[in-house]
Amino acid sequence: MRVTLKIWRQDGPTAGGRFETHQVDDVSEDMSFLEVLDTLNERIIEDGGEPVAFDSDCREGICGTCGVMINGVPHGPEKGTATCQLHMRKFADGAEIAVEPWRAAAFPVMRDLIVDRSPMDAIIEAGGFISADTGGAPDANLIPVPKPVADASMDAAACIGCGACIAACPNGAAQLFTSAKLAHLNLMPQGQAQRWARTTDMVETMERFFGSCTNYGECQEACPKEISIDFIAYMNRDYVKASFKNRKLAGQSFP
Repeated sequence: MRVTLKIWRQDGPTAGGRFETHQVDDVSEDMSFLEVLDTLNERIIEDGGEPVAFDSDCREGICGTCGVMINGVPHGPEKGTATCQLHMRKFADGAEIAVEPWRAAAFPVMRDLIVDRSPMDAIIEAGGFISADTGGAPDANLIPVPKPVADASMDAAACIGCGACIAACPNGAAQLFTSAKLAHLNLMPQGQAQRWARTTDMVETMERFFGSCTNYGECQEACPKEISIDFIAYMNRDYVKASFKNRKLAGQSFP
């Protein structure tokens, strides 16, 4: 099959961007989208040009480093799929495909399809770590956890931190990402020691960089791991509780 790629090119954060059109022939329907970009880059290099810069690592839908807007949709047309897992069989022969970087105010374009996602790292850093002065670490299997709680925690932990939820949100909000990272710790017994401080720190760090959630639901639709927006409700509940719990722990009086 043959496809035409309209790819966003930008030399740096302060440079102006533009679309370049490239035709790629001999595309197998079994190729992943990133393999098509690899094929294009090989041809560009052979012609003495500058290859298209894009992020990727594991190419197994785990690491979260890949991610581009494909025809205006984060990760492309297939639901529950990262860019590296998207295969060309999802496109028609002769298709014209627009490829852009994530579009969010918190994600400045570094070069071509690569954006700076360090604000997401700041949220993770604000969450700190789990610590409990319990002596020697007990066997994790000895800590009873109700199955529905364990399942919910694992569902939240499936977040790969790709940023698709933020790129899809009209407000550029990071509530789905933050709530998933909070829930997989806050739901488990090991995460209770820092639960309230962690919630406050991560939510307030998020609000420094990202927009506010107004329940569009686009984040849930764009998520390659199909994480539910229910976690946003859990986060909001914990944040309200944290505002009282933290003051009580600090010995502050209430008006």
